[in-house]
Amino acid sequence: MWIERKALAAEIPAAAALETRQLCELLAALGFPVDGVAAREGAEVLDVDITANRGDAMSHRGMAREVAAKLQQPLAPLAPPPVTEGAPRVQVRLESPACPLYATALLSLGEGTTPLETQAFLRALEASPKHLPAVDASNDLLHRYGHPTHAFDADRIRGAVSIRQAKAGEALVTLDGVARTLAAEDLVIADEAGPIALAGVMGGEGTKVTESTRRVLLESAWFEPKSVKATARRHSLHTDASHRFGRGADPAMAAVARDLLVHRLQSWAGATLEGAWTVGGLPPVPAPVSVPETLLTRVAGEARPLAEGVEALRRLGCAVETQPGTLVVQPPSWRHDLAIPEDLAEEVLRLRGYEHIPSVLPPLEGPPLPLAAEYLQRQAVARRLAHLGFHQTVTYGFISPDADAAFAVAGNPAEGRTLLNPLGQEYSVMRGTLLSSLRSAAEQNLRQGAREIRLFELAPTYTSGPQGPAEQFTLGLVWGGTLGGEDYLNPARPVREADLSGMARDLGLARLPEVRALGEGLFGFELPVADLPQAGARIIPTFRAFSRFPSVERDLSLLVDLGQSHETLTAAMRAVLPAGILQDLRCVDVFRHKSLPEGSQAWLMRLRFQADRTLVGDEVDGWVASALAAAEALGAKLRA
Repeated sequence: MWIERKALAAEIPAAAALETRQLCELLAALGFPVDGVAAREGAEVLDVDITANRGDAMSHRGMAREVAAKLQQPLAPLAPPPVTEGAPRVQVRLESPACPLYATALLSLGEGTTPLETQAFLRALEASPKHLPAVDASNDLLHRYGHPTHAFDADRIRGAVSIRQAKAGEALVTLDGVARTLAAEDLVIADEAGPIALAGVMGGEGTKVTESTRRVLLESAWFEPKSVKATARRHSLHTDASHRFGRGADPAMAAVARDLLVHRLQSWAGATLEGAWTVGGLPPVPAPVSVPETLLTRVAGEARPLAEGVEALRRLGCAVETQPGTLVVQPPSWRHDLAIPEDLAEEVLRLRGYEHIPSVLPPLEGPPLPLAAEYLQRQAVARRLAHLGFHQTVTYGFISPDADAAFAVAGNPAEGRTLLNPLGQEYSVMRGTLLSSLRSAAEQNLRQGAREIRLFELAPTYTSGPQGPAEQFTLGLVWGGTLGGEDYLNPARPVREADLSGMARDLGLARLPEVRALGEGLFGFELPVADLPQAGARIIPTFRAFSRFPSVERDLSLLVDLGQSHETLTAAMRAVLPAGILQDLRCVDVFRHKSLPEGSQAWLMRLRFQADRTLVGDEVDGWVASALAAAEALGAKLRA
């Protein structure tokens, strides 16, 4: 924001004695760094950086309050000539709680124009004067005192004026010439013909002040900040008025700004006051805030007397009462950012000076705490999957309703996880599954020509509950594409569901999760991380030295029922084989064809043996026979 030095000195005379460098350093010490200094219209202007929570400082008067508090010097009095209020000349109705106070006046304009000094002031702040006293006076007040006002052409207003919510589909052409379709959430100023302004944001083209305007109806109101911010964001209209109302204007300034505007129009344009009146009243005052002396000491890092806090806060405009060990503080009407005790304690230190805060190390209470077991568990699982060739992904925690519905689970409705104010429809639901995002990532990789996809994610998912969404860490895994094919001994084949079941078994799961077909040759499963082995449990098998003797492989082609469990069959066969010599037992091919007996399928079971000696054919044949007998006990038959 641009601050003109002469205008600042008019509000705080003590600032005139400061050099520009001293003033810049003082503002920076108060938390308002100066980004640059420029010379315009024969005056120095400072480009001051003001944080979003300090809407009260977005004016020369607001900045002067800060300087006066730091220098402990008085402000110039703000006492406009009183305007006598009378009966309303135009009926004003407050129909929305977002506007509790509306001060207005009706004036007939005479001859006159904006003073040259004011025109130069506006140009110095990069605000072009319009040479219309009603408009330029409103802009002058905004920059000097921070309270937005507006002037309507009174002769263009039809009937009573209402401050109400818009009706969905209503139209308004704003001062920028854009025709806007209004939403029911928009707060508008309207006459009996329809909306004439977006409240706190921008006036309407139909009632704007022009050279032919002879009578003006002034507006100096207070609008609820959330309503103004939402309307400005909805219509992409970020104006000087919306910046100040959206950050919280001073409600006590509404009538004062109206009186100042009336006085300027009387002085500049020879205006005649036909009537002034106020509708509504000030919004409720927030409850006082208690600041314990212990809090002030803790925030400061050293003991600070309560008397210092009393003095500093009163210089900032607060009303302070002292109680034993506590300050009871009522922040001024312009400081909406002072809401909790810590805010007020920090204000005391800000006025004292950040350079006086001692540099001390925080206390160390014993050795660092060990890492949480849940964190170590997730790290161990991620390392194991990375060793197995899977790539860890990070996807958004919000998904679209359609993506969520594709993996809907009974008892976890999307309504309990839907955001009220999402960034967009595609990010409106807190995800209840990882498979939706993993599938999208895998499909994208397949479209880019990837031959095999191995992805996993360890991240929170959410379930709906009476207290709101509940979070739990979940493991999601997706595998698809083509395996093998590098040489003739390793023929290419598509990824199958059994591959993911084997992966789940490799992770040490006692119960296999449901493997889901995700389309395009993709399969996946997910499960709570709590179901995985703890970090202390060994996931990576114990290393065994490689034998110097050759291994021996045998194949058994078995006819089994279609409902036969692979896990049950292999467990029965392993039970009769020597545990130290059996290196591997797995199904390497599944054959289903109408030539097989009805209800049957063929499994090619491959057995591999190896020992620290040369194996003999007879003993290997005996082991294979035992494995066949165990399979036949479950109904399997040797395929001819």
